[in-house]
Amino acid sequence: MNTPLNPGDEAEPGTPGSGEDVCPACHGSGKQADGKPCANCGGSGVIQEGIGGG
Repeated sequence: MNTPLNPGDEAEPGTPGSGEDVCPACHGSGKQADGKPCANCGGSGVIQEGIGGG
């Protein structure tokens, strides 16, 4: 799929064992305190991360 990843992403969307979560840097707003897009999530407010099991 080769979707560009944001710095906060741990995996590409759709990767088995991963899921979407609220960005911890902007708390889901997609913006930094100065109003610019969050660099961690690329302004989306969410990141892709590994979800544990077992």
